[in-house]
Amino acid sequence: MSLRNGLHYLAIPGPSVMPEAVLRAMHRSAPNIYEGELVDVTESLIPDLRRVARTEHHVAIYIANGHGVWEAALANVLAEGDTVLVPATGRFGHGWAEIARTLGIKTQIVDFGRNAPFDAAQLEQVLREDKDHKIKAVLATHVDTSSGVLNDMAALRSALDAAGHPALLMADCIASLGCDRFEMDAWGVDVMVAASQKGLMTPPGVAFVFFNEKAAAARQQMARVSAYWDWTKRAAPEYLYEYFTGTAPTHHLYGLRAAVDMLMAEGMENVWARHDLLARAIWRACDVWGQDGPLTLNVADPAHRSRAVTALRIGLPYGAQLRSWTEQNAGVTLGIGLGMFEKDDPKGQGFFRIGHMGHVNPQMVMGALSAIDMAFKAEDIPHGTGALEAASTVIAAG
Repeated sequence: MSLRNGLHYLAIPGPSVMPEAVLRAMHRSAPNIYEGELVDVTESLIPDLRRVARTEHHVAIYIANGHGVWEAALANVLAEGDTVLVPATGRFGHGWAEIARTLGIKTQIVDFGRNAPFDAAQLEQVLREDKDHKIKAVLATHVDTSSGVLNDMAALRSALDAAGHPALLMADCIASLGCDRFEMDAWGVDVMVAASQKGLMTPPGVAFVFFNEKAAAARQQMARVSAYWDWTKRAAPEYLYEYFTGTAPTHHLYGLRAAVDMLMAEGMENVWARHDLLARAIWRACDVWGQDGPLTLNVADPAHRSRAVTALRIGLPYGAQLRSWTEQNAGVTLGIGLGMFEKDDPKGQGFFRIGHMGHVNPQMVMGALSAIDMAFKAEDIPHGTGALEAASTVIAAG
């Protein structure tokens, strides 16, 4: 007998749970791509996307995933032979650097490991030592989806300013936008990339590059940018097709419109507060489980943890056992330990992640925690007791 029959819960860190309103908006026949409603829907998204990113500047929309806008952002402001500084705090910092290298861009990586954020003071020193300003951009991951590390983008801007360095500050907010507080203009971020499938609650396939006037000026200095990646017409189109350099992602746009409507109705401050409260409940449950067992939170300091994803270490063979039990018996899929390998665990199976981004509320979070609690018992994994009571107390207290 299996108890998994019923509504399945995908508790991975993206693609996230899609609201029924988004699915209903997408369940329609194909629209006219030349004039009428789709044009209005697309144009209405631009100011609201700016509100989500907290910017008054430009946004370009791409039919792509996060890797696509990594490349799009680089292609618009960096040329072959240029150098970028990459403070890495997990798998995805290295991933953006890999994309840069395929474009012939030199990468200077400062690896801060997978358990703590980057050190802005150390990065300031690196920037000060770059007397000739060979570093053209700093590629920083706001939240690394693999490690769950939350980085301080405002501190990195302060480091650039203190060093008197002109490099562009480029932020990867693929995991964090719409979940963790992000203030593009207030924090001095020049370029930011994001995607539809996490905090924006829309299926994978649409992604974004936000950029300010400093970045726009850098684009104008480029000798050549491919017609498809070029953000110039995408950010200021005369016709609908110029937003996308071709046919619009029609149904994604309807879904995205519904998702952004939900964010606007809730208000970004409330969206961030909801994610913070639910994350703290998850962390409290994990603390209790770990009191009498091997479970530990990957990031020790709560201030440096993402409110979108929690990475956990439980060791072999427990990680794979726990994930398998929750999926096969309780209908809850947890995230794999992506990039969280160790010498004795090359596939990272002693790690797992809980996604709590986008369309989540207390009963969804408590349901996932209950499934994990059941897995501890069913698989006879050592753990502390009282985790569910502790988590519910956090939520009840607000």
